[in-house]
Amino acid sequence: MDGRDKEGPSRQNGGMDLPRPLPARVVPPPLPRLIAARLPVFYGWVVLACLCCAGFARQGPAVATLSIFVEPLTREFGWSRTALSGAVSLGGVLAAISAPLIGSLLDRRGSRLVLCAAVLVNGIALLLLSATGSLLHFYLLFCLARMNWAGPFDLGIYGALSNWFVRRRTFATSIATLAQQAGLVAMPLLAQFAILQQGWRAGWLAIGAATLLIGFVPAWLLLVRRPEDLGLSPDGRQEAGDRSAADERLLAAEPAFSRREALHTPAFWLVLLYTALVFPVQAGVSLHQAPYLIERGLSPTIAATVVSMFSLMSAVGSIACGMMPRRFPIRYGLALAGASIALGTGAMLGIHSAVLAYLAGGLFGFGIGAVLTLVPIAWADYFGRAHFGAIRGIALSAQVFAQAAGPLLSGVLRDWTGSYALSLECFFALAAASVAVALLARQPHR
Repeated sequence: MDGRDKEGPSRQNGGMDLPRPLPARVVPPPLPRLIAARLPVFYGWVVLACLCCAGFARQGPAVATLSIFVEPLTREFGWSRTALSGAVSLGGVLAAISAPLIGSLLDRRGSRLVLCAAVLVNGIALLLLSATGSLLHFYLLFCLARMNWAGPFDLGIYGALSNWFVRRRTFATSIATLAQQAGLVAMPLLAQFAILQQGWRAGWLAIGAATLLIGFVPAWLLLVRRPEDLGLSPDGRQEAGDRSAADERLLAAEPAFSRREALHTPAFWLVLLYTALVFPVQAGVSLHQAPYLIERGLSPTIAATVVSMFSLMSAVGSIACGMMPRRFPIRYGLALAGASIALGTGAMLGIHSAVLAYLAGGLFGFGIGAVLTLVPIAWADYFGRAHFGAIRGIALSAQVFAQAAGPLLSGVLRDWTGSYALSLECFFALAAASVAVALLARQPHR
């Protein structure tokens, strides 16, 4: 998909955007310097593989994974759904506070430091959750992991993608999102299997170990901030003088907004509003879907497989976005994603069998996969990669605040009314409104 409508890119200085210079080069680790010169393919694919590993490992504190622990934790400690939802919300608030600072650091130093620290801290926190004995203990560890999930992981993964890929950005982002959805399929199943064998404490140990084993080593050894740090160009384009005319046009058309300039465009605020509408739905439904399905009469095992079905269809949604043509304006894709989320949320209100649960989860998951793929692409396509971290860092604060509000709203309404029906109706209205907002978010101009 392309974020460029028919109006084309912004124009200045005689009809052409002049890209701002990127921040100064950072000396990459020795192994990438050794490998890049000998690889028969573009080193960006190695970076993409590292990001896929990090994205898979990211899903330990995802709300879909936590939903598997809601029933056993409630049964053992008597905690309310609101109390458990509060941990997700508080972690999101912490991420929202830290995201603007991390975004600026990302532009200067790259994703390697950010992602390695996030993986290491999350793996240790998830392992320590197996020793949970109080709500305070649970909050301290899960909020830390959730803060990393919502902030450093998101900025690190999509920041690196926007730096290494321009023409192939949609394809690369869909692959990275697909890897994250694979983690979202695997982590709940891994947790459920461990819980069935040894109890919920073993479930935390299993996903903590998986986080460390899969996520840390590739990122530490092989990640590089930008292709320019290795003397390369995005997408593997040739150096100046050897580029094709098409590549030269693509470089000239790539936007290069500063953070201040982005804040003065309608597109920034419309994409931000879209984010604030869809992400409460994403987090609120994801966390409570397993207990909701159990309340509707489905078995815990069926509920767990529906959660995995939701994750599988998220992967399908991501793949579908990656296959769509770059000339297709991204605002239309965002609108279709919001419509799919609205349909899935509405269908959940009528669930009374496993078949309907799979159908609703599939529709909802497809829309979520599309949103998770398209929103980072929209920020990069609309505002460029030179200041992606700084711009996305501000936007991510709104996103994680929205994600924090969703589970808390759902938990409070469930405890108040004794049912999830009212929260699902609210989420349906938010998703429906996001469709109209997406259609208004046109390519920005300077």
